[in-house]
Amino acid sequence: MTVAAPRRDGLAGLDLLASAVLLVDAGGAITFANAACENLLESSLRALQRQQLHTLFLNAEELTNLCEQALAHKYADLRQDLTLERSGREPLHVHSIVSEAGEWGIVIELRENVQQLKLDREERILDQSQVNKELVRNLAHEIKNPLGGIRGAAQLLELELPALHLTQLREYTQVIIKEADRLQTLVDRLLAPHRRPHIVGDVNIHEVLERVRSLMLAEFPAGLTIRRDYDASIPEFRGDKEQLIQTVLNIAHNAAQALSEQIVAGDAQLIFKTRVARQVTLAKVRYGLALDLHIIDNGPGIPPQIRDRIFYPLVSGREGGSGLGLTLAQTFVQQHMGVIECESRPGFTDFRILLPLP
Repeated sequence: MTVAAPRRDGLAGLDLLASAVLLVDAGGAITFANAACENLLESSLRALQRQQLHTLFLNAEELTNLCEQALAHKYADLRQDLTLERSGREPLHVHSIVSEAGEWGIVIELRENVQQLKLDREERILDQSQVNKELVRNLAHEIKNPLGGIRGAAQLLELELPALHLTQLREYTQVIIKEADRLQTLVDRLLAPHRRPHIVGDVNIHEVLERVRSLMLAEFPAGLTIRRDYDASIPEFRGDKEQLIQTVLNIAHNAAQALSEQIVAGDAQLIFKTRVARQVTLAKVRYGLALDLHIIDNGPGIPPQIRDRIFYPLVSGREGGSGLGLTLAQTFVQQHMGVIECESRPGFTDFRILLPLP
């Protein structure tokens, strides 16, 4: 027997919940969806009420099976992580809770599986990073080869210039030589992460941070405050100390340049914060312990138009910036089997580095 669709007025309280709630009758017809569910499924209540549960997703068998078990009173509630596929849309990674609710039929609560979304995002970033590195390395080699020829030809041409016009024409050959040298320097910086050997030793992350702190305060002696929030219990780990110093320095230096107005005003602030994270998945591998390092500034934030591309080579939010500092930082972090993330809004930018600990 099909349960009559309950009045929305009597379920108004469900709209206050952050998790998505579906009510389904014994026949599988959707009778109610709260506001969070409408947002999650990108569909209105009226449209959902015209559907059956089994038609809502391409692989609804598992969910409908949970509903059947709930109707049979086999369990008080059933909980399961599901990937619900939808036609023409991204699949939903959710934690589902299914229970029988008497006259209301079956209650299905869907909570987005944030951890799965995070893993998928990290996997995409890792794949994109590998593609970018290969592209940059190949492009740099292709540029490097003809550069030497261009510079050499300009030098030979300069030697052949007539003495009468040497002073005037030498200016042009020098432009060619200097621009070739500038491009050579850029290419060398693009290739640097792939050339430098990975020197592994015992690393104390707080020694790394103190080294960067001293360098930053030497360069910005006034107007910049660097606050430390350390967890002294963090153990040493195996890594390349110089690479990690360069990683933190690149991020901190970018932050200081973005804080230029605050430095002049005297209220610029950087925070170095360390914690231990537990049961963390990094680059598809599960670790019991991980270093959770935050480099936080109170600057204007990263421009929204480049926020998703800040780790790409040659992408910079600063006039005259090379766009290589964060790319290099990401490369070094990945060589340590870690990940680097960024959260940014006006007045708060947080670069988070996660590295496995022994």
